[in-house]
Amino acid sequence: MAAESTAFTSLTLPVLPLDNEVVLPGMVVPLDLNDTDVRAAVEAAQAAARSSGGSGKPRVLLVPRIDGTYAATGVVGTVEQVGRLSDGDPGALIRGRGRVQIGAGTTGPGAALWVEGVPIDESVPDPLPGSVTELVTEYKALATDWLKKRGAWQVVDRVQQIDDVSQLADNSGYSPFLSTAQKIELLETADPVARLKLATLQLREHLAEQDVAESIAKDVQEGVDKQQREFLLRRQLEAVRKELRELNGGAADGADESDDYRARVEAADLPEKVREAAFKEVEKLERASDQNPEGSWIRTWLDTVLELPWNERTDDTAAHDIKGAREILDAEHAGLQDVKERITEYLAVRKRRADRGLGVVGGRRGGAVLALVGPPGVGKTSLGESVAHAMGRKFVRVALGGVRDEAEIRGHRRTYVGALPGRIVRAIKEAGSMNPVVLLDEIDKVGSDFRGDPAAALLEVLDPAQNHTFRDHYLEVELDLSDVVFLATANVLEAIPEALLDRMELVRLDGYTEDEKVVIARDHLLPRQLERAGLEPGEVTLDDSALRRIAGEYTREAGVRNLERSIAQLLRKVASQHELGDRKLPFTIGADDLRGLIGRPHHVPESAQDPAERRTSVPGVATGLAVTGAGGDVLFVEASLADPETGAAGLTLTGQLGDVMKESAQIALSFLRSHGAELELPVADLKDRGTHIHFPAGAVPKDGPSAGITMTTALASLLSGRLVRTDVAMTGEVSLTGRVLPIGGLKQKLLAAHRAGITTVVIPKRNEPDLDDVPAEILEKLEVHPVTDVRQVLEIALAPAEVAVAAAA
Repeated sequence: MAAESTAFTSLTLPVLPLDNEVVLPGMVVPLDLNDTDVRAAVEAAQAAARSSGGSGKPRVLLVPRIDGTYAATGVVGTVEQVGRLSDGDPGALIRGRGRVQIGAGTTGPGAALWVEGVPIDESVPDPLPGSVTELVTEYKALATDWLKKRGAWQVVDRVQQIDDVSQLADNSGYSPFLSTAQKIELLETADPVARLKLATLQLREHLAEQDVAESIAKDVQEGVDKQQREFLLRRQLEAVRKELRELNGGAADGADESDDYRARVEAADLPEKVREAAFKEVEKLERASDQNPEGSWIRTWLDTVLELPWNERTDDTAAHDIKGAREILDAEHAGLQDVKERITEYLAVRKRRADRGLGVVGGRRGGAVLALVGPPGVGKTSLGESVAHAMGRKFVRVALGGVRDEAEIRGHRRTYVGALPGRIVRAIKEAGSMNPVVLLDEIDKVGSDFRGDPAAALLEVLDPAQNHTFRDHYLEVELDLSDVVFLATANVLEAIPEALLDRMELVRLDGYTEDEKVVIARDHLLPRQLERAGLEPGEVTLDDSALRRIAGEYTREAGVRNLERSIAQLLRKVASQHELGDRKLPFTIGADDLRGLIGRPHHVPESAQDPAERRTSVPGVATGLAVTGAGGDVLFVEASLADPETGAAGLTLTGQLGDVMKESAQIALSFLRSHGAELELPVADLKDRGTHIHFPAGAVPKDGPSAGITMTTALASLLSGRLVRTDVAMTGEVSLTGRVLPIGGLKQKLLAAHRAGITTVVIPKRNEPDLDDVPAEILEKLEVHPVTDVRQVLEIALAPAEVAVAAAA
């Protein structure tokens, strides 16, 4: 091969640079033609071969290029074949022929760089000296040893057949363990014998390093084998201890916990799949060493599984006595008829299913998921205890307010240190039965952050079609929740995600009437506060008139929390006066005694105030009705017109209003401007003077369309000079044509109107079916006017002109 590459004395060839690669004579390498330099050199060589008219193969000069610098020695390469590489890209197969000393650059065809070069003489004496023959034998032996370790038996035969010293030394170019610098050193060593010595030295050093690495690996393996032997011996020791314990009559041995867990799992009443999972964990515990931290995690998991009441269920006492269950609900809670009827329906259906053998259908039992939505203080949380009492079931409360971690519901993965099951599993464990009443308190206060969305995790828990196969991340076994009665409580319906609300049956608790509050205070609140104040039941008595006045004038709320606080304040005052000697017991508190004990009333109805002090005593003020998070409430709307000389025309809105309410004000103003003449109103004032609408209690955000007719009435009162009747309140959305559109929360609004002393209420005609939900005693005390047009509202709400003039005078 050396003779073929040195058959000429001077060469002019295109340069094919090799970045960080070295090709030695005798090597055959494929090169990618997508590389610009490779393609330019190959094309230039092919062009030169064609122009010379010769039959020889195109030749290029392979030169290593390290960090942009060309080596001084290159290799003549012939282009053996041009085609496709294994990956489908165009490529060329080039064979190295001989070394060339690179000279000056020159010109040539194509875009490649052309240089002149002088071939390097690589001849060796013939016959070889004895020292060179020994060197060849040593190199072949080392190469054979290295190749056998790699399993390259075919290459061994090819190396043994090479007799040329230069070719044998250049064969090292295929060695993957040589660095680029080492290969360049081989390339630039012209003397074949010196080059073979260098290749032998490099191969010997690599084999020495490989021997050291194998020795280290052997030591590591021996250490691993030692640990395995220790593990086996420990297992044998445990087996010996077990046999000894059996021979000693089963004496307990604290060192062998795994057998204790195995016995507990065998004795426990577990479902089949849970039993299989428990036995797998016991086997892991038996294999784990004392130093392995996984042992403590397995023991904690087994303790949790064994403490869960997998097949424990309480017998429903109400399943055989539906009337008795209803009597318990009526005795513990006044009002709330919707919830009581729903619980009674559930118990009746459950009884009939059990009588017909339909207790379990498709793996699902007859649980229930109810959402109790209403203002604070109406008894949502305490109702859960009453339901559990009426059904004869265990009761567990799960507080969800402020929960922002999904793991609180589904549990933590067991890979975390200190992992625990979720609150649902803990509630079942606390109840000790698989069919408790679980109260999910404040479900609308659940949040979400980077730790996940707990509300999304509740979707499976509260879905009757899925919760019979609920999987907690900690347990990783199926838990049947289909027999649990879930009661979720919330104050604001809009704060519950739509998907979660769709899985629950909604029951609204809109607040108590005044009569219901008197009954609750007399039968429930007063006995409890007497005990807390240290008074005997007969020592202090409250008349119904006093309770009614407290509920109507001292508190104004949908629930009874403030009512209970007022009763507690009364009893504390009486107890204090008795201890000071200022009052004797027993004592009966009447309505006239309230002012002397707890001060003046805080909420006096507008109708009971002096006519001059009423808010509607001047034109431009109307009374509306609204729904807040605390239930229904009255809402006053004030309107005024600016002096045309001091203010610009336009509409000003104040009171921290939302976008929907602002749009309702624009609609009310536009309606009066377009229909003012028809209503006999001086609409010119609306064009020339600025209009200001204000909603008092500016610190409270307000929004919604239901104040539309209230704003229209206030503006009409202002323009006409007619007062709005004090005893009239209204609610309804208004359109640009004057139509009164339906609204929501009618029951809460009517209860608020009754609490505020309103006697006449204007509602949309399309809300008339909602009156069926309003208690009959409230409707008897209210004069409700369903209307379809704003003109009807103005006829009812505005006082006659002569009355307004007299009042103004």
